[in-house]
Amino acid sequence: MKNKEILLLSETGKTFLVKDPKKDFHCQFGKIDAKDLKKKGIIFSNTGHQFTVLEAFFIDKYDRMKRAPQIITKKDLGLIIAETGIGKSSVILDAGVGSGASTFMFANICKKVIGYEIRKDFLEVAEKNLNFLGLKNVTLKNKDIYQGIEEKNLDLINLDLSEPWLAIKAIKDSKDVLKIGSFIVCYTPTVPQVMDFISEIKQHKEFNILKTVELIAREWEVQDRKVRPKTSQLNHTGFLVFVRKIA
Repeated sequence: MKNKEILLLSETGKTFLVKDPKKDFHCQFGKIDAKDLKKKGIIFSNTGHQFTVLEAFFIDKYDRMKRAPQIITKKDLGLIIAETGIGKSSVILDAGVGSGASTFMFANICKKVIGYEIRKDFLEVAEKNLNFLGLKNVTLKNKDIYQGIEEKNLDLINLDLSEPWLAIKAIKDSKDVLKIGSFIVCYTPTVPQVMDFISEIKQHKEFNILKTVELIAREWEVQDRKVRPKTSQLNHTGFLVFVRKIA
C-alpha cells in the first residue's frame, strides 16, 4: 500500500478508515489483528466478520474530515469543477474556507489553492483537516477578501460568503487578480443573496453572468425489484452563480 491509511470494506457495505495499520483495529464487528491488516484481499475479525482490505484514496479521507460550518456538498463542487474546467494547471482562490471542503477538493485536482478565512476557529479546523489529508499545494490565510486580494492571475475565485457581492469591489481593485476568461463562482443558500450578487455583477461590464443553478440530486434505493427514491433526501443545498471575466 502506498498510503499509510487503509480502508476496510465490511460485508454490509460500511467502510472503516484505519489510520495506523501497525496497530490492532477495533470496531463494532470485532477486532482485526495488525498482522491481518498487512494482507491484501479478504480478512476476518475475531468475531468472524469479513472485510476487504483496500488502499485508502483521497475521497475516503475527505469524507472523514472534521466539520465546523456547513460545507459545500460534493454534488455542488462537482458542478463547479465541470463548469469552470479547472485542472492541473489552475490556481484558485477559495474565499470562506470554513472546514476546507471546497478548498481541498479543488486542491486534489489543481496546481495551487489559496484559502481566505476570517474566523480563526474555522481556520484551525481547516488546518487540522489539511494536515490529515496531506495536501502540499494549499495555503491557508486568516484574511478577509473584502479588504483586498494579494494573489494575481487566478483561474477561479470561489465565494462561499454571507455577502459575496462585497467581494466584487476587492476583485476589481486588486489589479490583475483574475485572468481574462477566468471565473467567479458564488455559492449561497438564499434567493435574496443571489439577487444582490447578480445586481452587483451587472454594474461591471468586465464580467459576464453565465448562469444560476440549483442542483438537486436524488438517490435511489435498489433492493432486487424494490426500486424507489430514498425516503430521506438532501435536496436544496445552495445556489451557484457562474460569472466569467471578459475584459
